[in-house]
Amino acid sequence: MRYVRIGLLLLIGCISTLCQAQKPPQWDAATIKFHLEKLGVLGRVLYLAAHPDDENTMLIAYLSKGKMYETAYLSCTRGDGGQNLIGSEQGSELGLIRTEELLGARSIDGGRQFFTTANDFGFSKSATETLKFWGHDKVLANVVWVIRKFQPDIIITRFPEDARAGHGHHWTSAILAHEAFKAAADPNEFKQQLQYVKPWQAKRLLWNTFNFGHANTTRPDQFHIATGGYNALLGQSYGEIAAASRSMHKSQGFGVAPYMGKRVEYFKTIEGAAPKNSLLDGVETNWGRIAGGEKIAELIQQANEQFKPAVPASSVQTLIKIYTAIKALPDSHWKNVKMAEAKQLIFACLGLFADATTNEAVLAEGTTNTIQIRAINRANIPVELKSLQLANQSIAINQILKTGEDYTKNVPLRVPNDAPITQPYWLKQPHPPGYYSVSGPDSLQLISRPMNPPAYTANLQLQIAGTDLSLNLPVSYRHTDAVKGELYQPLVIAPPVTINIEDPVVVCSQEQPVKIIRTEIKAFKDQQSGSLHLQVPDQFEVRQNDLPFELAKAGDSRDLVYTVQLKPGLTNSVSLDAKFTATVEGKSYNRGIKVIEHSHIPTITLFPEASARLVGLDIKTTGKNIAYIEGAGDLVPQALEQLGYQITPITSAAISSQQLAKFDAIITGIRAYNINPLLHALQSKLLDYVKAGGVLVTQYNKNGRMVTDQLGPYPFTVTGDRVTEEDAPVKWLLPGDPSMQYPNKLTPLDFDGWIQERGLYFTGDVDSHYRKLFEMHDKGSGPLDGSTIVCDYGKGKYVYSSLDFFRELPAGVPGAFRLFVNLLAKPATADK
Repeated sequence: MRYVRIGLLLLIGCISTLCQAQKPPQWDAATIKFHLEKLGVLGRVLYLAAHPDDENTMLIAYLSKGKMYETAYLSCTRGDGGQNLIGSEQGSELGLIRTEELLGARSIDGGRQFFTTANDFGFSKSATETLKFWGHDKVLANVVWVIRKFQPDIIITRFPEDARAGHGHHWTSAILAHEAFKAAADPNEFKQQLQYVKPWQAKRLLWNTFNFGHANTTRPDQFHIATGGYNALLGQSYGEIAAASRSMHKSQGFGVAPYMGKRVEYFKTIEGAAPKNSLLDGVETNWGRIAGGEKIAELIQQANEQFKPAVPASSVQTLIKIYTAIKALPDSHWKNVKMAEAKQLIFACLGLFADATTNEAVLAEGTTNTIQIRAINRANIPVELKSLQLANQSIAINQILKTGEDYTKNVPLRVPNDAPITQPYWLKQPHPPGYYSVSGPDSLQLISRPMNPPAYTANLQLQIAGTDLSLNLPVSYRHTDAVKGELYQPLVIAPPVTINIEDPVVVCSQEQPVKIIRTEIKAFKDQQSGSLHLQVPDQFEVRQNDLPFELAKAGDSRDLVYTVQLKPGLTNSVSLDAKFTATVEGKSYNRGIKVIEHSHIPTITLFPEASARLVGLDIKTTGKNIAYIEGAGDLVPQALEQLGYQITPITSAAISSQQLAKFDAIITGIRAYNINPLLHALQSKLLDYVKAGGVLVTQYNKNGRMVTDQLGPYPFTVTGDRVTEEDAPVKWLLPGDPSMQYPNKLTPLDFDGWIQERGLYFTGDVDSHYRKLFEMHDKGSGPLDGSTIVCDYGKGKYVYSSLDFFRELPAGVPGAFRLFVNLLAKPATADK
């Protein structure tokens, strides 16, 4: 649902979706001239890899902006399993952020964006494992669908089909590209797709070899092209465009400076005839590839030669001739693409602008709102708005758009009682770890799309200089911010009521068997009254249930508080969902509302199920006064507060040793030593704090670019080692160690139920002063003993753990709580 204010200049379906929720820029004369030249180019390239950030933005920028080919990036996943440098969002929420970042990148480098239904389940060490999670046939069908729909002349992969790819997902993306290159052309493969598309044979499959990290797969005898250079029409080099595009990957910290000089890209041919002169050797990339295209090519040449930068509207008549000639061609893929491009250029040369907006950000089922249609013609060429269609309404207008005058018309919009809510199509159904489940009559049309279609679209029928043209306007929410000015957001369709839970994880224990669950029920429609029911697992009970609520107006909310209690006799820890359901006039609603906001992407709204994780723990805690030094963003502090810990953030390097001494333990957040400059000045104080009797628990950091080289009191390094199998066996190296015994006697069962992985960026070259607590490994890999190291230093304890507590604690994994509590505890002798 990533649709913002749309001007007529940017509305056509083949144009990349905007990344900013604000007024889009109008095309200047140079941009119009660029697209006039592009109108004469008929070449297509599909670039394919595994994740957001895998794409070669320099090559995409060069092919799209330099060669003017229609260029697309197919990312097998949305990057859901990575880490987040700009917030605490994980999993599918992080995938949404990275989807928007990819769309932002494409709006800069000129490419299009596609996806499969594969889920980034975390780091994978082999293609075999990856295909098991993704579902080989399922994800291959997705790739074939994209190829048949996009019809690329050539396909380029980022990675090889072997372990040199460095990641099982990378490796798999290359395998899928090779298999799909053949399968897309075979009418016996995935026959159900052929009711919408035809088999498609790309000319060749190439591997874009690379030289980065510790791998150089390029060779002088490989086909290569120069991708550097400067585009005078755009006022930028391809390196500058590529850097701006790559810098959109802000959740991964991939801001880069522009590469201004020469750049050479190398390619190895995998299938098809090897190129000799250009990547698209053997492909006609002009109108000669279309029967009857010669006349159109002449008209395009005429439009380019006669274009007047000071008077773009002088090209409208020729562009209308081009549009009419293309429309007369037999149906084909290129006909549709070039009709859209020609129509876009007509609007651009007119300086025509239109939008369809509402003054409400959220509409609920069964409500009515007013949609305002605005249009302005800035050229001295007749433009008539003949009619519009919106939500099954057809309204005759027959209004001449006078030059330079705003036209507005208000149209009622009633949202049906059964209107689907705004929910990303791949998140509508529960799904296994490896892939998203997308089903329904329109599922095939949705698969590969970055986001949902807009909730509502206004279709305008125009007549320009005697020629009929149509225009689709996604309905958006327009408002004015006192600081930022005019802003646009995607229109959101909500249920009549939503239920948000304050704490997504609620932990009960023998020490604290009774907990409060605070909820907020909010109305998006007037006169919502009913009751809210909480369903809890058998190990818990609710003291008072089915609480009533009455909400008079849309926007009203009410806080409802529930008391839950862990039943006596818990022998094994449990972690299960508690679910909320609101009943209004006999209808049930069970969704919350989540809004994700970051300045570089549009506002994201989704409606997750209204549930909380109820954890019943057999646990003891000590030393509740904890300091936390923020890293890249995690929810560990909130999880610890569920156990009664008092968490104080450290935000200044000026904190004194006396102030540090009052804390029972200090924790550094994930990747804190990579991104928090406070630690450069604080580190010596932290080690002195440990020496004086404190406990310092350091969570994982990424190897490279740290604010200090001395993470602990004794030397060790951070490696790239990790254990990606969440159920990998764990060997206890020191079962009698105090950290395994106090205050909780840990057992191997405490590693049951972990999610996504065991840990990442393990330690290496560990000094003998440290004790290594665990050994673990993925199938087929050697043992790793660097996940958690502990040492006594002075009177205190230092811990470095690469176990992914940042995932496990917010997910309510019982054993992760028990282990983390033990790591925080002072030695039993010191605590007595």
